Amino acid sequence: MFEELKEGLRKALSRLFERESIDSQAIREFIRELQRALIKADVNVKLVFNLSKRIEERLRKEKEVPGLSVKELAIKVLYEELVKLLGEENKIVIKPGRSYKVLLVGIQGSGKTTTAAKLAKYFQRRGYTVGLVCADTFRPGAYEQLKTLGERIGVEVFGGVSDSSIDLAKKGVLYFTKKGANVIIIDTAGRHKEERGLLEEMKRIEEEVKPDITFLVIDGTIGQQCFSQAEAFNKATNIGGIIVTKLDGTAKGGGTLAAAAATGAKVYFLSTGEKIDDFEEFSPTRFVGRLLGLGDIRGLIERVKRAEISISEEATKRIMSGKMTLEDFLVQIEEMGKLGPLEKILEMIPGISSIPSEEFDKMREKMRKWKAIILSMTPEERRDYKILNASRIRRIAHGSGTTEKDVKEMIQVFERAKMIMKATKKLRFKHLMKMLPYR
Repeated sequence: MFEELKEGLRKALSRLFERESIDSQAIREFIRELQRALIKADVNVKLVFNLSKRIEERLRKEKEVPGLSVKELAIKVLYEELVKLLGEENKIVIKPGRSYKVLLVGIQGSGKTTTAAKLAKYFQRRGYTVGLVCADTFRPGAYEQLKTLGERIGVEVFGGVSDSSIDLAKKGVLYFTKKGANVIIIDTAGRHKEERGLLEEMKRIEEEVKPDITFLVIDGTIGQQCFSQAEAFNKATNIGGIIVTKLDGTAKGGGTLAAAAATGAKVYFLSTGEKIDDFEEFSPTRFVGRLLGLGDIRGLIERVKRAEISISEEATKRIMSGKMTLEDFLVQIEEMGKLGPLEKILEMIPGISSIPSEEFDKMREKMRKWKAIILSMTPEERRDYKILNASRIRRIAHGSGTTEKDVKEMIQVFERAKMIMKATKKLRFKHLMKMLPYR
């Protein structure tokens, strides 16, 4: 997500770090690199100018802050100003004893129906009972699509084609209220800001349903256009928050988020991929931390919980004591796969998140080979790798479709991992990082 923006920001920082001191020339060059990165991400020029002006003023004023190095000061200032640009963190609070109603609106093609299912899964994971209402009678197949998604995540869907969208919304809310659903999500037809009739219908749905919050679902690829879209919808209905979709691989995502913040709208969620679980709360602090390579440990913990990672207590004790076997190593590789794409995992880890993007393919390929190598071993070899001799290594390489060199490399990485786990209690993090196979 936002690879160009990440690389641009980190490039600007790295060039500044190469300077022995922060003088006027260094600051000017840093600001130019920063402006270039933000404008390439489609952030509004006026916003970029105001942001860079504040950063420049703070760097000149705060460069003599005691106890802060050049690197620390630059990261601190850039981090704080980007967080300020993107607004505050927002949370949904659901009070017990009544159904919380969520209305989804937006332009056709913005991904509302998929977002409805993702939002339902989000609430479901938090222990709430959820009902989905399809009030879209405009798009053929809308009900079938939402019903299919609902079945996939185990959430009931109310809908049909005989009623008007307003009647469907009312009946769906009444149906799930009687069933005692904690959260009711209403998906509406896509509308363009020029289509007055559809905007009026959306307004009437809101008047009838009286949602607790109305979310505007915005396509993350539209960049700065988000500003006018949010304004148009806000005039028609009371927009309580924004959900930004299609942020996987788009260069304009930064522009969308900045434009949303400029309207005063609150961004609550980001949809970062096609899978139902590619959906997360928007936190400016965590988001900027990942952009700058500072990691997002909280996000990583949440991803682990969602993936239901399970390693036995006995295996955990072996791993932490440095007595890990290749069987344990295989389980770790397989469980890590549940977390999702390697890039999304590593960008959440401080330090490791600054690995160049081209290295990910190499790491993915190596992990694939390691899994094949271990699966080609006998149970005895997995429990005690020290019995591996030249003939056994040849057999394993042939059986796994790899080379003898690959097998030996995997053993070296495994031995290093064991050494790291054993040394964890004794060494500081920066010393451990030096021992990692990739750095």
